[in-house]
Amino acid sequence: MGKWWRGIGVLAVALFAVNVVARLVIRFGFDGADTTAADRVTLGMFVVIGLILAGVAARWSHRRPVADWGPDIAAAIGVALALTMLVGPLLVGQSPFADSGDVFFAQIGLYLVATGAGVLLGYLLVTALGLDHRSRILKRYAEIKTAKPRRVVRR
Repeated sequence: MGKWWRGIGVLAVALFAVNVVARLVIRFGFDGADTTAADRVTLGMFVVIGLILAGVAARWSHRRPVADWGPDIAAAIGVALALTMLVGPLLVGQSPFADSGDVFFAQIGLYLVATGAGVLLGYLLVTALGLDHRSRILKRYAEIKTAKPRRVVRR
């Protein structure tokens, strides 16, 4: 049980760490008036988060069925999203609700789109290559069925 929570926690902390690094780069690397640079760093953050989740989804889908790892990734994304939205701004000296509610909910939407795209990309890539758990089981089943000699039925 502890090993199960450890994987979720490590993934959530990794996703949150990417956000913290992006916030610190924006805070100390650029002045407040340069919004295009901040937008580029934010876009890079979403790409890195998506790639991390694509790799995790590819690795976990290789070993386990989707029903086993799907809720784990969803829990990690939920925890990372809560940390990103509520704790992340506090680390750089801002309030989580400093901007309007529209900006707050837009950030949540963008985060969910980036994470969903990353998970989907990783899973679809592994599935297309036939390396996911289900494809490997079906391949093994087909090999076993074709390896058995045909039984002769007497009448």
